[in-house]
Amino acid sequence: MRVAPLGAYFPDDVNRAVREAGLPARVTHAHAEDVAGAVAVAAAASVAAAGRLAGTRPKPGPFLDAVLASTPDGRVRRGIARARKMLHLSVEEVAYELGSGHQVTAQDTVPFTLWVAARCLNDYRQAICDCVRAGGDVDTTSAIAGGIAAAYAGMEGIPEQWRDAREPLPGWLRM
Repeated sequence: MRVAPLGAYFPDDVNRAVREAGLPARVTHAHAEDVAGAVAVAAAASVAAAGRLAGTRPKPGPFLDAVLASTPDGRVRRGIARARKMLHLSVEEVAYELGSGHQVTAQDTVPFTLWVAARCLNDYRQAICDCVRAGGDVDTTSAIAGGIAAAYAGMEGIPEQWRDAREPLPGWLRM
């Protein structure tokens, strides 16, 4: 849930984003599916940030295809492949089919959040609202989908009222 900024840091090298995401995930997560989830989110943020820098929004299907190409085989990857086929469905239908964090596992959150990010890449607010609407582990799904959407939308893509209401950034970090 915290790996999107790492992926966005490597917009020019999705493979490096994937490698870098896998290292801490292996330490903090005991299950291979959790590592696969971190890798998929980092890949998504890298692709999103690359789109921002190129000035072109990745289309939802190709966006998920790029993530699938970097995600290890397993339940998370199969869930993302299912999400790829559901781009025409509603938030409620997709949350019902894929899960939205009720089981608190990568395979129950990552496919849904990548579906949200693929559809709302240029609309941070909508990405968060879709996660809230779906229910489940809302803080986790919102952090994942929001992190990916922010990699594309940038700070200016986050509603000003929301930025103003957040906790202050540390003094050592200058934007």
